[in-house]
Amino acid sequence: MNTTNAAHTSAGFDFSPRGPESAELAGAVARLHARLEQQALDARLLDLAYTTVDTPVGSLLLAATETGLLRVAYDIEGHDSVLDTLAARVGARILRAPKRLDAVAFELDEYFAGTRRVFDVPLDLSLSSGFRQLVQRHLPGIAYGSTETYKEVALLVGNPRAVRAVGSACATNPLPVVVPCHRVLRSDGGLGGYIGGLAAKTALLELEGRVARG
Repeated sequence: MNTTNAAHTSAGFDFSPRGPESAELAGAVARLHARLEQQALDARLLDLAYTTVDTPVGSLLLAATETGLLRVAYDIEGHDSVLDTLAARVGARILRAPKRLDAVAFELDEYFAGTRRVFDVPLDLSLSSGFRQLVQRHLPGIAYGSTETYKEVALLVGNPRAVRAVGSACATNPLPVVVPCHRVLRSDGGLGGYIGGLAAKTALLELEGRVARG
């Protein structure tokens, strides 16, 4: 009996689209999603829009509120885990909506092509506060192709004894690449840590060094 039903299911009741039908279905789903995305943006229903982009340092998750770019996350952080955390902190109305992030994706393309040295997109720094946000606000001031040590950053933000706290602020930077915590090194020249992994930090420093030298 079970064998007969299985045969009927396989031979006569398999509605899985194939070939042109599959492509047509995928196109219809994409158009439906695009309409949903536009309507949600127009009605200001989204707490957070996100997308992913492929870069030389791997896939990056980009997430933005209406205020600006809120989060850049490396693949090794776990994009699903990052979105779950953002949903708990920012709000549950989250949708893959690349349009809100088109400008960020464009500037990242320029950065990795070596034609952009400063990011101009609006930022939402609300994931950090206090001393961490103070340090993160300082980081874009480190010139492209240059570095500072954790100790120097601590001195420049007005708390020379807070070297470890500077390291913590860099390690928890919610906007890596765009807010360049990769430009902060140990006093002995060592890389220190990096949220995207040391290979990514090395790649960013080498890119900027190569472009800066012309």
